[in-house]
Amino acid sequence: MAPGPVPAAVLIPLYLKDGEYHLLFTKRTANLTHHRGEISFPGGVREPGDKDSFETALRETWEEVGIRQEDIEVLGELDDCESIHNYLVTPVVGCFPAGYQLTVNHSEIERIIEAPLSELRRPEIFRTELWERRGTTHEVYFYTYGDDEIWGLTGRILKQFLEILEGCLKG
Repeated sequence: MAPGPVPAAVLIPLYLKDGEYHLLFTKRTANLTHHRGEISFPGGVREPGDKDSFETALRETWEEVGIRQEDIEVLGELDDCESIHNYLVTPVVGCFPAGYQLTVNHSEIERIIEAPLSELRRPEIFRTELWERRGTTHEVYFYTYGDDEIWGLTGRILKQFLEILEGCLKG
């Protein structure tokens, strides 16, 4: 019997910049074993010492971009997402203060991408493709922001977040 998915968590980091809310993404370095060069939210595998998904997401965010756990206001979590690499990822939404001095871990992160929510919500930057994997067709979501392509699991998480945001703004 194959083992179940590996528990993991990411932080959807939300912050105010120039009077507008932004999301922070990371572009992973090309020398990593997994997900090299991909755009993602800070996060990773749950470690034995982590008591829950919140702790995993906050610890990984500290390790990758230097935002202290006590400086993040956790707003909640989204639905778990299973990755094609057998991870069960819990997206945690959290705010951190405007003007925060980030400390990037350059062994994992090539650069930071700061994207205003207003740009990510523009329909013309979004597209869906149908991909086949192991005999099953799946929708893959893509967001083109500048020269960067946000897709895969991060695209799925971003889509879920933006749909919830739209519901809140309309309601």
